[in-house]
Amino acid sequence: MELKDRIEQLKKEQDAVILAHYYVSDEVQAIADYIGDSFYLSKLAVNLDAKTLVVCGVSFMGESAKILNPEKTVLLPDSKADCAMAHMITPEKIAAMRAEHPRAAVVCYINSTAELKTCSDVCVTSANALKIVSALPNEEIIFIPDENLGRYVAQQLPEKKFIFNDGHCPIHAKITPEDIDDAKAAHPNAPVLAHPECTPAVLAKADYIGSTSGISDYATTHDHKEYIIATECGIGYKLRTQNPDKQFFFVQPTPICEDMKFITLEKIAHALETGDGEVHLEDAMRHQANAPLQKMLELAK
Repeated sequence: MELKDRIEQLKKEQDAVILAHYYVSDEVQAIADYIGDSFYLSKLAVNLDAKTLVVCGVSFMGESAKILNPEKTVLLPDSKADCAMAHMITPEKIAAMRAEHPRAAVVCYINSTAELKTCSDVCVTSANALKIVSALPNEEIIFIPDENLGRYVAQQLPEKKFIFNDGHCPIHAKITPEDIDDAKAAHPNAPVLAHPECTPAVLAKADYIGSTSGISDYATTHDHKEYIIATECGIGYKLRTQNPDKQFFFVQPTPICEDMKFITLEKIAHALETGDGEVHLEDAMRHQANAPLQKMLELAK
């Protein structure tokens, strides 16, 4: 039996669905039931009837799925798949920032550990950060852990005062303005679509700034035949499948998240067969981390 067929059989046996982030490999996205960014998968998981959620992504995504679905079995096919940015601040530093800015709301990018979520007032994703921060009554915003996304939101909300953390996505932070210039020189008619985890200097050269889902929607709904993409290369799968008549050029060197690529068909089948990689969270942490996620879902409606 082929591996894909075996996975389909195991899904039926385990009453499972496969949720894949845009950044995992093409072969994993090809067998997924749902593909999306962190916000889409977070919302979706709450309304699925399946007993088992196979989260093809990194550890914070598995934690978020478990926080929102405590009664379901959540499997992360490779527990080593992690996000460096998710650890780039500590509870102690958040407490110190709160002490210095007692009226500020702590806004936590969903790309963070469950522990950091417990220290926060509301979570956001790159797709909804502007909407949610705009809706908060607080004039001061402590934005964690990603400084680049925080600065992108702050630029559009001058009426609020932002306090930043020095965290970042190592993959997006490696993209330079010179990389954009080189891509534009090679493809002068292609607009630049960039993720807000990129540095401000890179975003200043972009024609469109948006989440992975936003980049996909832009490329699908606009008439250009070529696009320069400044985000992780996994999004190329959806861009190509939805737009077979268009060409997509990633900045060079190609942005690759090795952790996302840890997820393979073999590991998905193994997780379904054995239950290895099940995500567990203590009840107290899960309850505390659930509050900012629920507030995000409410404000993002």
